[in-house]
Amino acid sequence: MTWKSRGGIESASHKSFMSKKWTLLLCIGCFCAGMLFSDRMWTVPEVRDISRGAGFEDEKLKLVSEGCDLVMKNVEREPAEILGEVSKTHHAIQALDKTISNLEMELAAARATQESIISGSPLSDNLKINGLKGKRKYLMVVGINSAFSSRKRRDSVRATWMPQGDKRNKLEEEKGIVMRFVIGHSATSGGILDRAIEAEDKKHGDFLRLEHVEGYLELSAKTKIFFATAVALWDADFYVKVDDDVHVNIATLGATLARHRPKPRVYIGCMKSGPVLAQKGVRYHEPEYWKFGEEGNKYFRHATGQLYAVSKDLASYISINQHVLHKFANEDVSLGSWFIGLDVEHIDDRRLCCGTPPDCEWKAQAGNVCVASFDWSCSGICRSAERMKEVHRRCGEGESALWSAAF
Repeated sequence: MTWKSRGGIESASHKSFMSKKWTLLLCIGCFCAGMLFSDRMWTVPEVRDISRGAGFEDEKLKLVSEGCDLVMKNVEREPAEILGEVSKTHHAIQALDKTISNLEMELAAARATQESIISGSPLSDNLKINGLKGKRKYLMVVGINSAFSSRKRRDSVRATWMPQGDKRNKLEEEKGIVMRFVIGHSATSGGILDRAIEAEDKKHGDFLRLEHVEGYLELSAKTKIFFATAVALWDADFYVKVDDDVHVNIATLGATLARHRPKPRVYIGCMKSGPVLAQKGVRYHEPEYWKFGEEGNKYFRHATGQLYAVSKDLASYISINQHVLHKFANEDVSLGSWFIGLDVEHIDDRRLCCGTPPDCEWKAQAGNVCVASFDWSCSGICRSAERMKEVHRRCGEGESALWSAAF
């Protein structure tokens, strides 16, 4: 081998060694540069996140602090202001209740009219007139339950506590009190009984005729039809049923009911809970006695049948649901059963069931005038056709009380 060739080999070997060395250094440099770059890229976002998180926490603390301030401010508000808002809410709820009640009443009236058309029975003149001129607001509608054989009772009522002629019209217009004798039809339509009532109505104009066949065992059905018809004819705060052998002080009745006007669903009367009579043949026998539990049980609380009143919402409820409301043998029990399960306030007012003189007379002298008076032993005034004037003279509130009353 010549020197030249050996030198060439050594030169090539030296260049290869130098190339590996620079490659290694370059790799180390690149690694360091990569580490530096990666460190910067990961560090910056981490700091930002921490900063942003701290900002969020500050904002949250600020909101919580402001919320606490608002709570403290609300707590420190004046009691009068809080009571004022509660009162406004209460009035708004009452207004809503009245609106719903009015809609229900209109629905009931529409249904009554529709049923009359479907059944083919002609609409009564009252319904026609009422539909044409629209409804005004009344305090109460008083339905005096009567029968074909009770002409003398009706005349005794007309001669005492029921205004007649122009005075009755004035009572409706000025005091908002409607009063009618309530009676249906005989089993023989157009017979002598019906013609007698038509002649009496032509003379006095104080009847409300129902689409109902009269009968003692049909009093529950008659009660339903009365409320449905009255609701369709008159927009009143209260609807009252009273028997024609009971003495009533109309002004005192109106004042008593007016106190309960703000309440949406009230059932007013002398509440009782008599025994369920299972024995056949006795008065007030209950054929469905088994529904009330064991023998000897008592009825649920309900108003005695001589006089009771219901608010408009309850009368509308009866009208709308009359086809599915069950009828017990006794009319007052039936009415009480229709309100079970409803949010109804039962008002027990003993002035609605005073005795005849001397009981009602002593109470009147003491300044506690009775709403209604009758004899419990007769479920009304005994021999009312003969005694009504005497009871009125001794227990009546006086005609001036009615015309000076403001309800």
